[in-house]
Amino acid sequence: MREFFNMLKNEYHLSAQLAELFEICYKKVQPYWQNNSEVTSMNQIKILRGFQKYNVSDFYLNGSTGYGYGDIGRDIFENIWADIFNAEKALVRSQIVSGTHAIALCLFGNLKPEDEFISITGTPYDTLQKIIGTNGETGTLSELKIVHKIVDLKDDGDFNWDIIEKTINKNTKMVCIQRSRGYSWRPSLRIGKIRTAINFIKSINPKIICFVDNCYGEFVEYLEPTDVGADLIAGSLIKNPGGGITPRGGYVLGKEELVYRASCRLTAPGIAGEVGSSLDFNRLAYQGLFLAPLITEQALKGAVFAAELFDGLGYAVSPLSGESRTDIIQGIKLGSPQKMRLFCKGIQKASPIDSHVTPEESLLPGYQDPVIMAGGTFIQGSSIELSADGPIREPYIIYLQGGLALSHVLIGLAEAIKEMDLNSND
Repeated sequence: MREFFNMLKNEYHLSAQLAELFEICYKKVQPYWQNNSEVTSMNQIKILRGFQKYNVSDFYLNGSTGYGYGDIGRDIFENIWADIFNAEKALVRSQIVSGTHAIALCLFGNLKPEDEFISITGTPYDTLQKIIGTNGETGTLSELKIVHKIVDLKDDGDFNWDIIEKTINKNTKMVCIQRSRGYSWRPSLRIGKIRTAINFIKSINPKIICFVDNCYGEFVEYLEPTDVGADLIAGSLIKNPGGGITPRGGYVLGKEELVYRASCRLTAPGIAGEVGSSLDFNRLAYQGLFLAPLITEQALKGAVFAAELFDGLGYAVSPLSGESRTDIIQGIKLGSPQKMRLFCKGIQKASPIDSHVTPEESLLPGYQDPVIMAGGTFIQGSSIELSADGPIREPYIIYLQGGLALSHVLIGLAEAIKEMDLNSND
């Protein structure tokens, strides 16, 4: 890597001190990366065996049109997903436009008027506030008289067991767990901790649906929430499980009846998952899933390096480079709006697409505060590709994620730091 770092220094005009810091951090994180590589290898076996179990052939990679009746490639793909995630049923469709959409299908499909559901990991991610109808929006769960309650995590990131038990009542239909940190300064939840929470909920009432927002967490650990008792999970294909090439889509996995109810919301009752043409989707979706562990590993390694680098520069980071991880997100507390802008400007400058564009914050659909986003990605909004974003609100945290190649993450960080060092007025 010596030649790479010399080239990085020369091509991007890094100071000798910064170039040396890059090399020091690179050497220091090597032991942390070994675990990432082992998990990748284990997940690769799991996915390969799924493909081989169903005798995937070239024919399955073709798409369908119209209603999509008899789309065997689509149906086999969902069987593979169900096997990989140890679920009874899978709904993996190009018609699911985002992770938020996938979560909405689960909530609207499985909750009825007067039901209650509890978020036990604190306030859900910003876009979910619009689904819940926190401010009385139209077409939301609250409009259907579905009650939402929140139980915050403890200061140390653990579940607030006593309050959870007190909050659950006869109307509680679902408990929601957000695996990733979202836009909050708290630890993401490892699978072992999710297992403990699910067992606790089921000990109170085994009929309660345990739902996990799995976005950003796929293939970071060997086990998934459905391996440890989750009844229902959801996520996006332009994050980890798309391998950086699946162009769109999302998934819902879990108990057959619960997935069926979600699929009725995707299409219509009586039609459910029996329709939905795949068009050009199948080949890229199959290939993306096969590549997903490797690409997730590249993003993870970049996040670990970023943690070590910015910790060395004196910024608070979460998680630390040596801490265990369960998602691809790296939080960096920059402390000011201007530093967030400059960081994003650097990431954007290092992008293969739209590198000439300067990101600016704006109010986006589903968000409460102006959000700044950087990401010159091949797939619009893809956060398994190198990207950074965050709401412009105190304490001014930027959330870095993705990276199809570790070397690209290093370049992006070099540009981000250079922008901050040269242009910050704070």
